[in-house]
Amino acid sequence: MAALCESFTLCGLGPSGGVGLGGGLLALEPGPEPDHVLLTDRGRTATLFKVSDQKPLGCWSVKHGQIITCPVVCNSETHEYVAVHDDKVLRIWKNKDINLDKVFKATLSADVYRIHSLPKGGPVVLFKGGGVRTLDVLLEAPQQEIQNVISDEVIKWSEAFMEGQQPVLIFTTEKDGDFFVYVQKLKINSLHKYKLEQQELSKPLSFTAYIKNQIITLLCLYSNDSVYKVLIPLHQNTEEEEQILSKSLLLNLSVSGSVLKGTSFVVLDKDHVAVLGSLAASGEESKECLTIWNTKFQTLQISKELPLGTSGQLWCYEEKFFFTHGKVLTVIMYKCETSSLAAAVGKLKDSQTPDVSSFVDWNTLGDEELVVSFQSQQSVALKSESRMTLRSKRNTVAKVQPDTLSVGQLLLNLKDASTTVFEDELRQLMSKAQMPDFQATIGCVITALINRCKTNPKYYPRNFLLQIVETRDLSYSLCPDLMAVALEKKDIHLLQICLQRFPDIPEEITCACLKVFLSMSDAYLQTIDVNLESVICYIDIEFNNKEVKTEIVENGFNAELEKDIWDTKITNETHRTADGEFCPVGPQKAALLNAVLHSAYSETFLLPHLKNLPAQQAVLFLRYLYYLYVKCSEKINTTLPGIRSPTINQIMDWMCLLLDAHFTVMVMLPEAKELLSNLHKFVRAQVRFYSQLNKIEGSLRELQRLNHQKDSQTYSIEVLELI
Repeated sequence: MAALCESFTLCGLGPSGGVGLGGGLLALEPGPEPDHVLLTDRGRTATLFKVSDQKPLGCWSVKHGQIITCPVVCNSETHEYVAVHDDKVLRIWKNKDINLDKVFKATLSADVYRIHSLPKGGPVVLFKGGGVRTLDVLLEAPQQEIQNVISDEVIKWSEAFMEGQQPVLIFTTEKDGDFFVYVQKLKINSLHKYKLEQQELSKPLSFTAYIKNQIITLLCLYSNDSVYKVLIPLHQNTEEEEQILSKSLLLNLSVSGSVLKGTSFVVLDKDHVAVLGSLAASGEESKECLTIWNTKFQTLQISKELPLGTSGQLWCYEEKFFFTHGKVLTVIMYKCETSSLAAAVGKLKDSQTPDVSSFVDWNTLGDEELVVSFQSQQSVALKSESRMTLRSKRNTVAKVQPDTLSVGQLLLNLKDASTTVFEDELRQLMSKAQMPDFQATIGCVITALINRCKTNPKYYPRNFLLQIVETRDLSYSLCPDLMAVALEKKDIHLLQICLQRFPDIPEEITCACLKVFLSMSDAYLQTIDVNLESVICYIDIEFNNKEVKTEIVENGFNAELEKDIWDTKITNETHRTADGEFCPVGPQKAALLNAVLHSAYSETFLLPHLKNLPAQQAVLFLRYLYYLYVKCSEKINTTLPGIRSPTINQIMDWMCLLLDAHFTVMVMLPEAKELLSNLHKFVRAQVRFYSQLNKIEGSLRELQRLNHQKDSQTYSIEVLELI
């Protein structure tokens, strides 16, 4: 039995996707760690993603005018990345490298078709002429001659395996309508060529293979809507130059009069394959679908319609499907269980079967699809409740016990319920703390609330959403539409809590929150509920909401001594910012900006969105960051008091990012001139102070060493002369 579970978006693919995949996706390869994938676009960029967090971990690009011509792979032994651009130029780099112009480069003597990374054998390079080399051998002499194995043939597909300690590479070629299979064993330099048995009026569209018990099983998806299986023994005794490979029918992609026109497929286990293609019934318009088939019993297990269209590519890693859907890269988790006849025809009665319908995306599934996907759970639930009288949906919501219905079916039944019934049932569902997939259920509850907000603009359960976010350990990926709706509704308190609690907020959403916070007046923010615990300890508030003058401890240098290099006036009572005021924003806005400063980000993906900040807002934000920087410098440990107060590193990082994004605008704006000048002078004073500390660092260490040597148990006065 197979099932499709949770789905989510990994990244965008359009020009605004933010990950450099505007040219479309060339390939997806496993990364250096589990849960990491490496994306290569049809252009200049490779991006490393952590799938569970939907966060990019690194992004590398070749120069303009250069093109990455085969998928970037990760060397599992060295954790280095290997790429080829412009067919012959090899690049190798590590995570810490940023500029690919400065990493290892080698120009090869022949065009590369693809690089395959093996778990224990290192990368294997396949050239367009059919030659094969391991990366280690190739690096010994990059300009070594690569002899062509094929002539007038075009490579269509390739894959590499490890059979024990032996790397094995298989690739298929096409010439004048004939298809050939090559098997290369690298260690013993053994190459076998086979010819694929022809199929009348059809040709292979896609290939996949796996190796087991010294036998390669090659699966071929043909244009006649069928999947064929070809067995290739790894050990050949015959010296025959070219053998004909016979094939056997594995699966016919048709069900109930509908035919699946497959474009790509992957093997899930010994009894299941997944096929991506267009499902068409006679007289009806074809629809692109992701399907899972049982090859043992020739049945369609599950199908998911993809209305936004796909590129025809399908990848599968760690029980997750990856494919393009519209302008995004979508991930769908799946489950495959032991194949049995009862499961294959949907008659398996197993009370222990997990509720895979806990994951429901109402944005992509229609009512009919939900009913189909929950059909088996429904039948069990209705039989167990056969004595109950169910009312018509036209009158009220069916009063079936929640324990007997799947989460998805319960949410489907509540879709047209009244607001009171809807929220009461959701609260009851959340109260079952021992239920499986509890976090996913909470995500479904929030999704249900958000979808009702979208269909009914007047409905917005602010208190309910606040209660869920404050009491549950959630993440942005579990409820991706929540912050978008909160931004639309200008729900400042909910946005603040999300920024504080969600570890995986995209940079685009973080900048959207920053723009909203900076655009609101301090007078308006005083009327709404904002958590001030991050500012209350360093911005003293009177009843008229003005900062109280407090004593300032200068951090190691005297204002009079620095007067020649720092014109900003420093007194023992107050520390003014560039415009002569105290904190440039009110305490409510300061608390909201602190929440932004605490959010996680990647500089590469934050900068483009930060550049969209209006100039006046950028100046105001920089004034506040400067104020925080001065405040931190007043303290001996450069740490602001309070809960969730920003650290000196966070302040400096955001200040540098803001200046990088808006430096030209800042220089041109008259109101920013004094601010930049004072910031420059203050930083210069700090640098001079720390350089003076460095001069006596050796003496201080010697003093510390002398104090450790002495055991001063009695009172004494010592005079130490520092030379």
